[in-house]
Amino acid sequence: MNPNPTPSGDPTFWNRAAAKYARQPVANPGAFERKIAITRAMMAPDSVVLDVGCGTGSLALRLASAGALVHGLDVSSEMIRIARGKAEAAGDAARNVTFHVGVLDDGFDALSSGSLDGVCAYSILHLLQDPSDALARMHRLLAPGGFLVASTVCLRESWVPYAPLIAMMRWLGKAPWVGQLSKEQLRELVTGAGFVDVTEPDVGADGMIGFLVARKPA
Repeated sequence: MNPNPTPSGDPTFWNRAAAKYARQPVANPGAFERKIAITRAMMAPDSVVLDVGCGTGSLALRLASAGALVHGLDVSSEMIRIARGKAEAAGDAARNVTFHVGVLDDGFDALSSGSLDGVCAYSILHLLQDPSDALARMHRLLAPGGFLVASTVCLRESWVPYAPLIAMMRWLGKAPWVGQLSKEQLRELVTGAGFVDVTEPDVGADGMIGFLVARKPA
């Protein structure tokens, strides 16, 4: 895996963007609520879950009451600073949420192989140059029967020529690197990492959003 989830090799972009990111409303609140409901339904009171690329912690904090422990992991120290502020403001409701600055690699000592009951990968896989390696790491961290929930921007589902647009925005410092995935490719990446029982619930998301649920074999 690239040593940084921002394939530019530098979390600086996300640190600069954190405050604006935290202020932005959810693009499709209804779809987001349905994704959260599906994720929470897969958790049990003793579940330990990891939110990869947790940003400012919105999802991790919403999952807190459904499980025993929720880890939020992000490469951006500024995103995590905001997330920890939200957790502090939430008080006891967030006592089982822990936020970490770092990357999903074998040096992440908060977790060990087979230690997780679930992994959330919301809005992160399209930002990785090697999503297959990241998914393999997620698979390794999960206990048998553990679940994966992924929500991914799939730019190949649109006719818009995003590649040159993103290249220009990156040159201006206004965008990170973004991979060009299709929903079919996303599904192939997930199954290629060893996940089974892959489903794609209809949550009413934008047509470019690939949302799927899968499990590690029991």
